[in-house]
Amino acid sequence: MVHKTSVLTGTHFEMGNWACAEGAIASGCTFVAGYPITPASEVVNRLAERIPKAGGIFLQTEDEISAICSAIGASWAGCISMTATSGPGISLMQENIGFAVATETPLVIIDVQRFGPSTGVPSVGLAGDMVQVARGSHGDYQIIALCPESPQEMFDLTIQAFNLAEKYRVPVFLMADAFIGHMREQVVIPSEEDIIIESRKIPDHGLGPMERQDFLDVDVAPMPIFGLGYRAHVTSSCHDEHGMRNLSDPSVMHRYLIRPIEKILKYREDIIQIQADYLEAKVGLVTYGTVSRSARAAANLAKQRGLKVGTLRMITCWPFPDKEIRQMAETVDYMLVLENNNGQIYPYVKAEAVHACRVDFLRPQTLGQIHEPDYILAYIEEMIK
Repeated sequence: MVHKTSVLTGTHFEMGNWACAEGAIASGCTFVAGYPITPASEVVNRLAERIPKAGGIFLQTEDEISAICSAIGASWAGCISMTATSGPGISLMQENIGFAVATETPLVIIDVQRFGPSTGVPSVGLAGDMVQVARGSHGDYQIIALCPESPQEMFDLTIQAFNLAEKYRVPVFLMADAFIGHMREQVVIPSEEDIIIESRKIPDHGLGPMERQDFLDVDVAPMPIFGLGYRAHVTSSCHDEHGMRNLSDPSVMHRYLIRPIEKILKYREDIIQIQADYLEAKVGLVTYGTVSRSARAAANLAKQRGLKVGTLRMITCWPFPDKEIRQMAETVDYMLVLENNNGQIYPYVKAEAVHACRVDFLRPQTLGQIHEPDYILAYIEEMIK
């Protein structure tokens, strides 16, 4: 168990990646596995120094595949577990992300996104992994992904990611990028008493394997801990409610696939977070992550010119906030999607909104640079002519 006295309560001027690491420690994280990769290296570097002093374990692995495998195994051994990487590492982790989904393993994955495909430009930010983390592993599943817009949220949403992972027994992504990861701003860390931590649900001792899970409803089953007397069976293959491999019963196959999906969709109201400010707006700016800062600045400039422009920021990108997007679309006349990429979330927004309003996409003037507010405003003015 991480010592709560390790929480650095107070006001700091801190890099986003460092704030993420402090959020992990404040969440009670006890195991970190990682392999250095820009622009996420400061997360693991900070944790390599800090978490052993806090009573946790840091393991530098030989690659990202080993990192996520180690983090999954540590979670089943009772650790509050995480890894951190960037896009190329996420690509290598995909098969084991699916394994974590199938075995309902609580785990936090920090993705500080970089420019590119392939090796790309390691030190430049681009929100290039947004669809990859939701659809990159094979099969069919749901995932949870949070998108911070500031170093403060690198701290706050890291805690939220751990809480969601433990509450719903799922892998949870924190989708930062190089801009937020390397940005330095004020970060306020509350006192340990004010940090709310979701505790892992553990079954009673002595339960047999047939009693390990009860999926009469889609509620989350308690998770046994290996080495402490709990009996459990874990397999990546299709399995029944007791973890036992079954590749022949259609009803088992159905439940194996659908129940991990349903447990996220059933509780979407608890999971999905947005930040909305579009009352009486005619134009709605839809954003997430770093670009949200530019969108707010552009909306303020527009209001100074008498234009009714509002914003909807997706703090949770997965599961996709479809209902919230529809509500905005049915209020405004125009919707403009702003992303730090070539439009990865845009098709999802358009699918929910095009029935009610015009929907456009605006990428940065130059990829790898964030939208200038004046550039957004000029597009809005042209859009509504």
